[in-house]
Amino acid sequence: MSTAIIGLGAMGLGMARNILTAGIPMTGYDLSPDARQRFTDAGGTPRDTPEDAAKGADLLLVMVVNADQARSVLFDTDVARALAPGATVMLSSTVAPSDAREIAARLAEAGLIMLDAPVSGGQVGAEAGTLTVMASGPEAAFDRADPVLDAVAGIVHRLGDEAGQAATYKVVHQLAAGVHLAVAAELMALGSKAGCDPQTLYDIVTNAAGNSWMMSDRVPRMLVDDPPVASSVDIFIKDLGLVLQTGKDAGVALPLSAAAYQMFTAASAMGHGREDDSRVVRAYEALMGQSLKDRT
Repeated sequence: MSTAIIGLGAMGLGMARNILTAGIPMTGYDLSPDARQRFTDAGGTPRDTPEDAAKGADLLLVMVVNADQARSVLFDTDVARALAPGATVMLSSTVAPSDAREIAARLAEAGLIMLDAPVSGGQVGAEAGTLTVMASGPEAAFDRADPVLDAVAGIVHRLGDEAGQAATYKVVHQLAAGVHLAVAAELMALGSKAGCDPQTLYDIVTNAAGNSWMMSDRVPRMLVDDPPVASSVDIFIKDLGLVLQTGKDAGVALPLSAAAYQMFTAASAMGHGREDDSRVVRAYEALMGQSLKDRT
């Protein structure tokens, strides 16, 4: 089976490395020459165009930022025509359920099948091969993608045979991730303003009932000046926007999601959009008139 990947950012490259380590040869493409070089260093075969990367592939993993980029990659180029007949496209980007269904339908028209397979676990999980994969699609898509899923995932949730089902689970998950991250930032900013030592506050909360995965993972990044970008502020604006869109489609009010969305939007407007998503704390610091660093 010939396997290819398009999208070699922080998540895609980590996934590619584990697929290559599992003994599955891959061709790959990314707009960034540096990303293509890192893929080469990992043992992959880079191509200069997405069409060349996809040529003859039986399985194409797409790990780009959003649905518009996925459409552009698949349909504004010759990628769909370059794939082997009946090939599987494993879409691991976080997209709205309606977008997943629409992309799957367009692929079906081209004689291709799609595995709706968004992931969770961040860059750490991608590099460790321990991602949680939420997947839905035809049995044939699972059969073809199984070796790749084994290489990248700690857990694979099989969520049905229709595109959009997995995307729904992922979007709802992102509600929790985004709100918990905003809450962690709000908690730390309040504590700093009220006179708490940030490190002591972090130690207390992470060993008590108020802890969350986001609190444990992101607050240490809030306490340093320039954390590496594992996921950006703008990515959470995108994801919480999908949460709000899904709520609108379902006729459900989402006040906490809306509030978190506004705080990420404020941080982006302050110039932190491409920085690590822990920089959402900057919006809270601005509201409270005090930096966490003032208490460290």
